[in-house]
Amino acid sequence: MIVIGADTHKSTHALAAVDAGTGEVRGEREITADDEGHRKALIWAHEIDPDVVWALEDCRHVSHHLERALVRSGERVLRVAPRLMGQTRRGEREAGKSDQIDARAVSRAVLREGVEKFPGAHLDERAMEIRLLCDHREDQVAEINRLTNRLRWNLVILDPALEASIPPRKMDFAGQLDRVARRLRGMEPSARVRISKEQVRKIRELSRQARELKRELDILIAAYRPELLAELGCSTITAAILIGQTAGAERFPTDAHFARMAGVAPIPASSGKQERHRLHRGGNRRLNRALHVIAITRGRWDPATKAYLQRKEAEGKTRLEALRCLKRQLARHFHRLLLKPPATATPRTAITACSAIAVPCPT
Repeated sequence: MIVIGADTHKSTHALAAVDAGTGEVRGEREITADDEGHRKALIWAHEIDPDVVWALEDCRHVSHHLERALVRSGERVLRVAPRLMGQTRRGEREAGKSDQIDARAVSRAVLREGVEKFPGAHLDERAMEIRLLCDHREDQVAEINRLTNRLRWNLVILDPALEASIPPRKMDFAGQLDRVARRLRGMEPSARVRISKEQVRKIRELSRQARELKRELDILIAAYRPELLAELGCSTITAAILIGQTAGAERFPTDAHFARMAGVAPIPASSGKQERHRLHRGGNRRLNRALHVIAITRGRWDPATKAYLQRKEAEGKTRLEALRCLKRQLARHFHRLLLKPPATATPRTAITACSAIAVPCPT
């Protein structure tokens, strides 16, 4: 078997074929980032060895077309985090940096960690659509936050009393924007007043677009994974993150692989006679945050989850450690849900207060 590492760029891709048994470089090549280049890469790879694993540095934009072409051809494709490639390069004796050196580092990162530890790439057009819309909405929300911060600083100068009367995190509310707009209309024209009016207008427009995107996501998720929306603590945006960031639960052989990718699998931190585990700060942080939101919500409202957390605290764990145990159980539960065949068109079901670990309660 060979592992072909790819250092991807917009116009070209550097490839390096490394023998899985010996670590020897079996061949290197540079291809164009188009359909013809992808076809030549497939022919070249299978001429070297019929058993091929492709390892792509996880740069989603520049590796997108190559990954899709390989997956559609039935190839096994692994996504390699850039930090792993960097660690491999630091351990190499060869100095310097080039595309071919990076391609070899990607291959050897996979061999060092073990091929089976990497989830394979998976094509899911509906999940990709949900992810793109969710990411776009998140960008809009971030822009709303930036604009509201700038608007507040302008109001500190224009009308400190008005700015102080608006509660934190509520500047983008329609009622508060109406108050600000009325006050700005009564002020003497100036550059600061003009900028503030423009900021109010942009905040209104972005807030409207964000609400429309949320409604669209609600419809898409209800037709694709309605069981997620039936879970206590899993809102439309949280479900969209779980679907989009997982990118196909079929990629993960077990729920343990999924938990590791989500950063909720504890890491051993024992020394001597002391045995303990610590927080894993790696993994997909957005997926980790989604599971954390669900855990916090269930810890407040679900009796079964409250009892679980109390039992863990009675065993000597802190509240945070108990929450980490809960997130690991939630990873197992949601991995099973995401493995189920997607729905075709199912109306949204009501949310029920079900256990954090058990299968959702019937309605």
